[in-house]
Amino acid sequence: MNTLDSLSPESLQDIDKAILLLDSGAVKICQKNEGDWAVNQWLKQAILLYFRVKKMKTMSAGDIQFFDKIPLKKWTDRDGVRVVPHAVVRRGAHVAPGAVLMPSYVNIGAFVGSGSMVDTWATVGSCAQIGQNVHLSGGVGIGGVLEPLQANPVIIEDNAFIGSRCIVVEGAIIEEGAVLGAGVTITASTPIIDVTKSNEDIYKGRVPKNSVVIPGTRNKVFPAGEFGVPCALIIG
Repeated sequence: MNTLDSLSPESLQDIDKAILLLDSGAVKICQKNEGDWAVNQWLKQAILLYFRVKKMKTMSAGDIQFFDKIPLKKWTDRDGVRVVPHAVVRRGAHVAPGAVLMPSYVNIGAFVGSGSMVDTWATVGSCAQIGQNVHLSGGVGIGGVLEPLQANPVIIEDNAFIGSRCIVVEGAIIEEGAVLGAGVTITASTPIIDVTKSNEDIYKGRVPKNSVVIPGTRNKVFPAGEFGVPCALIIG
């Protein structure tokens, strides 16, 4: 027997309650404690269980029908969010009052802070955390991280600006006030090189506070020769 079949009605209700808490913004996948981000693993676990216990079914959003396990978020004027067609937000994500959603996608478990804009065709992956007054420009891809449970999601801190067609994935953290120029890719292993000093500093997995970052390359020797590989350059 599938162990999920043996879940009690109370356990199923607890899963739904966790999703509703995420949806309302009462809880978040991760939070900052004394300067460090900590993951609430039980909420990630609730999302994974939610996917498994929910059944596929036909759902409607206006005149559009789709076939999925998770319904879309419903909006009222009380939410205080500007939602432009065809912005899509799944149940279990929270968008704070004052945010603006152009045609974009926000997945379950994600959090978008007040005053932030998710611009056209930007995507906010599952559990990603977007702070206050953040601008995600057109076509930005913010990755989602559900597993492993202890892993940080992608975090964009307050007042950051993410330029057009940037990609931020693998739990990278963009710290407060940082600016990514168009086309920057940040992964957990991307060398982020501070070139503003006589000796370079290299970061990985995080862009320091108030940095200005552009795409770059650096030479690396391979058996077949020397080639330029992508990196990111801190220029301010």
